[in-house]
Amino acid sequence: MRTSLVVLGGGPGGYAAAFLAADQGLDVILVEAEQQLGGTCLLRGCIPSKSLLHLARVMGEVDQLAGTWGVQYGSPQIDLERIRNHQQELIARLSAGLQQLAKRRQVRVIQARGHFQDSHTLQLESSDETLGDDRSLSFDHCILATGSRPVCPPALAIDSPRVMNSRTALDLAEIPERLLVIGGGYIGLELGTVYARLGSQVSVAELTGGLLPGVDRDLVKVLQRQLESLFTAPLMLETRVDAIEDVGSHLQVSMTGPDGPLDQQFDRALIAVGRTPASADLGLENTQVVLDDRGFVVTDEQQRTADAAILAVGDVSGEPMLAHHASCQAKVAVQALQAKATEGASELVPAIVFTDPEIAWVGLTQTEARQQQRKVRPAVYPWAASGRAQALGRTDGLTRWLVDPETDRLVGCGIVGTGAGDLIAEAVLAIERGCHVQDVAELIHPHPTLSETLGGAAEVYLGTATEVYKPRR
Repeated sequence: MRTSLVVLGGGPGGYAAAFLAADQGLDVILVEAEQQLGGTCLLRGCIPSKSLLHLARVMGEVDQLAGTWGVQYGSPQIDLERIRNHQQELIARLSAGLQQLAKRRQVRVIQARGHFQDSHTLQLESSDETLGDDRSLSFDHCILATGSRPVCPPALAIDSPRVMNSRTALDLAEIPERLLVIGGGYIGLELGTVYARLGSQVSVAELTGGLLPGVDRDLVKVLQRQLESLFTAPLMLETRVDAIEDVGSHLQVSMTGPDGPLDQQFDRALIAVGRTPASADLGLENTQVVLDDRGFVVTDEQQRTADAAILAVGDVSGEPMLAHHASCQAKVAVQALQAKATEGASELVPAIVFTDPEIAWVGLTQTEARQQQRKVRPAVYPWAASGRAQALGRTDGLTRWLVDPETDRLVGCGIVGTGAGDLIAEAVLAIERGCHVQDVAELIHPHPTLSETLGGAAEVYLGTATEVYKPRR
């Protein structure tokens, strides 16, 4: 077999690259090891987890209705089989849509694992008999989009169904009475939220001194207060999990915390300490592609690797490991193949933690500003001043702009609160287009909405906020 372009990996970066290249008239073959297109994001990541998080949020709102507004419901009856079926139907529907889009664009999809024999040849490993005896696929160019996989520390890698990763946790085999989440990053906190709402007693062990390392503390503080009330056990910060033993009826977990050794029992454990690029066992040593010390494929601004025939996009090519970043890089890579001028993927990549409340941020953070010794001025609008937040009973949030005090240009934004992930899009546009704080303050935001908090935070900076009193100097 031969093709102009082969895309290795069918996730958000891979299928975006394949579809765009086909739209530009290239002959494209998409090689994906899974039976369905969509990659980790669709099959066992973003989409199924957000479906479960929506369920968890609705259950939380029902609890709020009963506790605050006097609307009483009975205790929830959890039907795990129906939840799992809903998940699979959702995944199947979206994946089938991708298959149809591939067919309409005349992108041939081959279910196989690809192994580089050289810079222009893939050896396909597949049980598909229709491929015939010749499993060699030659190409002019390849876009590598193999994604990433969960990390498991060797000391915790035991063969037990009681020990889960982000993939197996989404299967919802059961709702354990006691669940230990190892890792206080976004994956652990999102899945911990789901299990807590479904009835588990959730404990979190985080090696560093705070949840969501790298995220600004004023945003994390709001979420942490909610999690401390949702999770039944205190958050175990500065705590290292040393060993896990499956003793049959439960897990025996040995940890070391600020006060010394700690042994506890759990029914299940979720290891969520990060992800690593899926760059091993691809035969890249048979090409000129270079990997860095973490296993990421080294690329330039056009997503080109050190091998002229191979480009790389998505998680396998480095941080941030986010689906929307992969899709953006896919467009850059296809443009590079066609020798079209491009500035590379935007460095302004929004990030979202889909807990309840959500945390979203884009641009410069306060942590980065301190590290760079860069002067910024924060402008915070507390959601307690928002009529919409009051009506929702969600006054725990805040919206904060970071402004360059010399130019009044917006350089960063952070939001914590319900729906923060949707609200951050306005900030992306404002910062990307070089808006000044006055530009956002002068926009008419619809009332009553949470989007008003973006305008309100800008007005706080200018000293003109209606709902936030600022004493006259």
